[in-house]
Amino acid sequence: MLVGTDWMRGEETNQSNLFHTFSVEHLVPKHHPLRRVRKIAEQALKGLSAVFDIMYSDEGRPSIAPERLLKSELLIALYSIRSERQFCEMVGYNILFRWFLGMSMDEPPFHPSSFSKNRERLLEHEVAYEFLQQVVAIANKHGLLSTEHFSVDGTLIESWASLKSFRPKDEDPPQGGGKNPDVDFKGQRRKNDTHQSTTDPEARLAKKSKGKEAKLCFSANVITENRHGLVVEAELVQATGKAETQTAAAMLERLCDNPNINPKTLGADKAYHSKEMIDACRENEVSPHIAERSDRKVAGLDRRTTRHNSYQISQRKRKLTEQLFGYTKSVAGKAKSRFVGVKRNAFDFIMKITAYNILRVATIT
Repeated sequence: MLVGTDWMRGEETNQSNLFHTFSVEHLVPKHHPLRRVRKIAEQALKGLSAVFDIMYSDEGRPSIAPERLLKSELLIALYSIRSERQFCEMVGYNILFRWFLGMSMDEPPFHPSSFSKNRERLLEHEVAYEFLQQVVAIANKHGLLSTEHFSVDGTLIESWASLKSFRPKDEDPPQGGGKNPDVDFKGQRRKNDTHQSTTDPEARLAKKSKGKEAKLCFSANVITENRHGLVVEAELVQATGKAETQTAAAMLERLCDNPNINPKTLGADKAYHSKEMIDACRENEVSPHIAERSDRKVAGLDRRTTRHNSYQISQRKRKLTEQLFGYTKSVAGKAKSRFVGVKRNAFDFIMKITAYNILRVATIT
């Protein structure tokens, strides 16, 4: 027995209306977080207009807009999409993605090959790095950056190449194994000097710390400011033994050349306690707030630096980079590379970092 008003059973109908009248803008909630992300992204992309003009010819068939490609890369990172092919499939039915990209409802989604065909052009003009710097400039304009205190850190990005592909450089490829041949490398001493991956020759065998297994990796490095943990410099290189310190020194020099930034301190963990890193800081008139190793003494880092409260603050703030790497690997999908070679992986890594920065700025402002 029904209590209250009786309800008649509704009918399921598979007949859709012939015409639909609605605005995509009205379908996206007014306070959806992606609205603020799109506003910041489009503001940064306007600053790249001159670069885009140089990239493309005045003649020929029109290409897909580079702004749309870069915004697509942001969506891939923000929504943990595993591949460009899956993303293009989702654009076909995801109204939110179409709104973010500025696509009409009847516009067909672009083909996944659009990414690969345009990536070389984007790599040549270092568009990912320029995009990141535009976002940094926007954050600085809003007063979100610390222009004096910074931290540096690095992590390993695992290559897509298998350890089976890490073969002696002078050895002929295994025969009759198909795509996944049986390879017995137990008992062999394998080194980057004598061995190389046949799948990704630029990947290097490395491990983050003692006791960890060695994997084919790339070295990803960032410098963050100490106020909100926003990335101001980023670079991905081959994972050599001195990759972290050498890349950190190069990034610090670029940072000091920025007229809007005046670095005074640089925090880092014990991996950077070396003569090369401390000398790089001193040459740029930056105080090295680097964690000391008990078994190592390096001129330029002693009690005259470590006794100050600012040194202890830098040691706490440098851990903000761990949150960044956690997001990049767990959410943005960079725990394992999807590309071959340093250049393509560097582009992808910097785009993930840019997505993180935009999301942070959109959350804070």
